[in-house]
Amino acid sequence: QVHLVESGGGLVQPGGSLRLSCAASGSTSNIVRMGWYRQAPGKQRELVATIITDGGSINYADSVKGRFTISRDNAKNMVYLQMNSLKSEDTAAYFCNAVLSIRSYWGQGTQVTVSS
Repeated sequence: QVHLVESGGGLVQPGGSLRLSCAASGSTSNIVRMGWYRQAPGKQRELVATIITDGGSINYADSVKGRFTISRDNAKNMVYLQMNSLKSEDTAAYFCNAVLSIRSYWGQGTQVTVSS
């Protein structure tokens, strides 16, 4: 069992920055990959970025490459998403995800709204 708690969302103007955090607890030693996904109203949940726990291989959605950076602190069981140059189309609920060998877990989400 893994419990995920996101934080750091909020309202930001276009061009601004936010840093999301995800704290993992429970069977964290079994996590093989963590990531961020987002879901805008009326749309499907989509991948934003993922990072492999062992080795740190990273994957980004094309829409966020060059603007977002995912990072991890394995000692603290934390994953971060630094979001720069935010656009209105980045507005969504952002969810933290942890993948283990037999299942994955989701956090409750944190809302990011980009608006002037």
